[in-house]
Amino acid sequence: MSPTLLPPGTAADPQQRVRVTLWLLLIVNAFNFVDRQIVNILAEPIKNDLGLNDTQIGLMTGLAFAVVYTSLGIPIARWADNPKSNRVGIIAGSLAIWSGMTAICGVAQNFWQMLLARIGVGIGEAGCTPASHSLIGDTVPPEKRGSAIAFFGLGIPIGSLFGMVIGGVLADAVGWRIAFMAVGVPGVILALLLWFLVKEPRKDGTLAEAAARLKQSQAAPRASIRETIAEVLSSKVFIYATLGASFVAFLGYGKGVWNGIFLIRTHGLSLTEVGLLYGVSAGLGGVAGTWLGGWTSDKFGIRKPVHYMLAPAVAMLLTVPILLIGYAGPVWVAIPMLCLSAALSGVYYAPTFGCVQLLISPASRAVAVSLMLFTLNLIGLGLGPLLFGILSDLLAPMAGSESVRWSLYVAGCMGVIPAVLYWLASKNIGRELNEKAARDTALS
Repeated sequence: MSPTLLPPGTAADPQQRVRVTLWLLLIVNAFNFVDRQIVNILAEPIKNDLGLNDTQIGLMTGLAFAVVYTSLGIPIARWADNPKSNRVGIIAGSLAIWSGMTAICGVAQNFWQMLLARIGVGIGEAGCTPASHSLIGDTVPPEKRGSAIAFFGLGIPIGSLFGMVIGGVLADAVGWRIAFMAVGVPGVILALLLWFLVKEPRKDGTLAEAAARLKQSQAAPRASIRETIAEVLSSKVFIYATLGASFVAFLGYGKGVWNGIFLIRTHGLSLTEVGLLYGVSAGLGGVAGTWLGGWTSDKFGIRKPVHYMLAPAVAMLLTVPILLIGYAGPVWVAIPMLCLSAALSGVYYAPTFGCVQLLISPASRAVAVSLMLFTLNLIGLGLGPLLFGILSDLLAPMAGSESVRWSLYVAGCMGVIPAVLYWLASKNIGRELNEKAARDTALS
């Protein structure tokens, strides 16, 4: 998907614009997760420096961030769904805010200052994903949206990888404060590049298909929040997929924070070793899994829609024995098992968000994505790190330094829950797609 640069005005210029847009959105999403996840690798030195407990670590890395992130996501998505809005401007402004607040984390002197800075990161990041998905939906043809969403989603494991590696190496070399500043400042520069290099399809007359979509969207009334909510709640696939993704996120964000701490406390790894061994392997695993989810969506889901939801169901079921083996074994077993689990956990992304593009009307997609993200992040990002931190504190009197390992055993077993939810979604997706096709035919 690498763009071939051509002079403006050539026949391939519209395709080049699409590719440049996708590449820059991928980089933005990677910065999103660098800034969101770097706190995971830095959690242990922050805890020691600021005198925090595991529950406060869970609150700082999860719930406080998620409440603001999810609350602002819906109104920003509503703004992005407005045909007159500039989604590129929304994304660029959001990037500048969360990058600046990440840098400010480096000067926090106590728990409350760090908490407020992380809340600021959540305020900025709330504008990224819904507007980006909406932009992709208006830029890429339907038969390529699964791959395009997966390509954008590669920013999650790539950003998490760089967050772990950069955070671990810099924390050992110059301290956790400099690490925050080093990853925050470049995002402000990227925001400027995005603003100048990417065009909003709604305002860009060089893309004929986008112009036609703009004309259609302006002719039709915009869906209200009530209409959008009614539309998404009428879809069992949307509900089951949202709940399934929420539990994937619950386990993913929870393990994302505590896997690194587990490797430090149980296996005695340094921050640099965790970043290079676990961060790189889990990041590459996540890239492979996210790509695999997009490939299966476009390859098999188009021909037989049940495969959209069966792929993440099978993948999440397989994570259960893999994680239990990893947490029980020595470090040379733990690292590859955690990498394989990260790959399987990444399969959900493209099918889950791709179903929004397939089942929800264009006028409601950004808000539908934000509603999915609201549930996903409130349950996943908000509760995952916090509840496993609380569980670790509760187990500490009995398990001592092994309390994190035992809380992660619980996380591993819970992979059955999203597997069941995605299986239920697979039972309904064929029927709902047929019903939507019939409605679209009747309206045309």
